[in-house]
Amino acid sequence: MDSKKILVVDDEERMRKLVRDFLVKDGYTVSEAADGEEALEVFFSDRDISLVILDVMMPRMDGWQVCREIRKESRVPVIMLTARGEEQDELLGFELGVDEYISKPFSPRILVARVGALLRRSRNAQEEKISAGGIVLDKAAHQAMVDGRPIDLSVKEFELLAYFMENQGIALSRETILNHVWDYDYYGDARTIDTHVKKLRSKMGEKGSSIKTVWGYGYKFEA
Repeated sequence: MDSKKILVVDDEERMRKLVRDFLVKDGYTVSEAADGEEALEVFFSDRDISLVILDVMMPRMDGWQVCREIRKESRVPVIMLTARGEEQDELLGFELGVDEYISKPFSPRILVARVGALLRRSRNAQEEKISAGGIVLDKAAHQAMVDGRPIDLSVKEFELLAYFMENQGIALSRETILNHVWDYDYYGDARTIDTHVKKLRSKMGEKGSSIKTVWGYGYKFEA
């Protein structure tokens, strides 16, 4: 597995060591912080951190404040640890964008399992989004944005744009596009693609020029 870096934030050194040892054993790299202010210093100075394990009750700055500051800049997964199991704490955590909420005492093995699950979920979510040159496609939500403005695409227009963006810089023949976007059983006229590209370019406005015509062959997307 790729060595992902986890930031463990807890004012109890014994707890940090326990969590660190189990994470390292599972192949992760670990950074540590003993309070909220140190946590923010470490987090914003190291852009390689893939997940944060954050204790709620800490000196100088508590976990809620730390989470608020992180969420202003990042959607990195956050697991919140607390000695309390009150429902209102969990609700606050989810409102702040906490991904998982674990009450102490807990099983370190369960914590490591949740870390793995969250990282997989985060990776899958990232793969569902494609962005290039101010164009953003959210495949899971089937939403397209151009310079922050939503555009209304048909199913085939969306799939066509996604295919172009996933193959950025590659000249794609009309036959190849038909096979991948319309599926291999489609035997229609290749001019179907030209019609869809024309509509797609129109809806994308100035960004429509990202879809280049390769004369006598097909198309190429260049942001």
